[in-house]
Amino acid sequence: MAGSSAVGRKVLLYFAWSRPQETGAPLAVIDNRFPALFESRRMLYPRYEALSDPQRFDQGIGGFLDFIQRQNFVAFVELARARCGSTVAEAERGGDDGAQRPLDDDLLGSADTVIVISFDSLRTAQTASAQEVTAVQRFLADPDHLLFVCPHHDIGVVPDLPHDERMALQLAEFTHHGDRTIPPQQRFGGFARSLLAGLGVPVENRFGLRPAVEADGRPAPIEAARELDRLHLLEGIGSLNLHAHLPHLERRADAVHKLEVLARQRIDPAAPPHPFVQERGLLFDALLQSHRDVFAGTLLIGDATLWSSTAGGLDNLQRLWTNVLEREWRRP
Repeated sequence: MAGSSAVGRKVLLYFAWSRPQETGAPLAVIDNRFPALFESRRMLYPRYEALSDPQRFDQGIGGFLDFIQRQNFVAFVELARARCGSTVAEAERGGDDGAQRPLDDDLLGSADTVIVISFDSLRTAQTASAQEVTAVQRFLADPDHLLFVCPHHDIGVVPDLPHDERMALQLAEFTHHGDRTIPPQQRFGGFARSLLAGLGVPVENRFGLRPAVEADGRPAPIEAARELDRLHLLEGIGSLNLHAHLPHLERRADAVHKLEVLARQRIDPAAPPHPFVQERGLLFDALLQSHRDVFAGTLLIGDATLWSSTAGGLDNLQRLWTNVLEREWRRP
């Protein structure tokens, strides 16, 4: 974009999980946890055979977080460092040592671009405090500040029904997305939900929908509201990614009026039936943006895998990352 530069941009990548609670999930329960590294190696053999040495690589859930999950974001961090000419800050909400790193003024004050990766299991009850919400509101009071809040899917949510009916619903979702590495129920994004609700723009990350793919294997084009893209974040971008299970970002209550849909993705029409498709059709809301008059800065909500390099569509994602970093400077 003419007249813009990423030099001087300060980026914070914030992982909203509690590592002790994620890594301490019992392996005997398959739902609502990350896989252990040894499970990923077994299910995806031989893809991760280089990580097979237990003397070098933790084979538990911690190993999965370190050597697979966090590695998905390395490409973005490297691009941001190269473009910005400075170190990209990374922080975890809860570290292995038990230390807590809330999203407070001290942390937010180090950045003008904040990306919240809400890959926290709902089981761990990560909730934004009133102090954190206030700090984020202060962050968004600067017109130049950009906050991306990024949950992931919420798969296998079932009402209080008899076992057979509950299993039928979960099986329909599981069959639709088609990723056998995902358990029947895997719910993420509690921190994102609580933060957005605290900001007065409640959003739920619903389901895990399979995106459509072109005949050549590329992600299908998005339906973009380019006239609303005031920061030109979608400039030069025709599609997003092909992660097998992407959420519909459902605006609730006042969010219907305070957030606009910047991009929709198409669901694979050849995928097995899913209740969302049967009720609402083949388009889901993939990227939301705050209305111009809600915050001085800009809030966006998208899937956490928008910052991952391993789900396909990398050329378009790298363009998105570059657009975020090279957006026009806006001062009060």
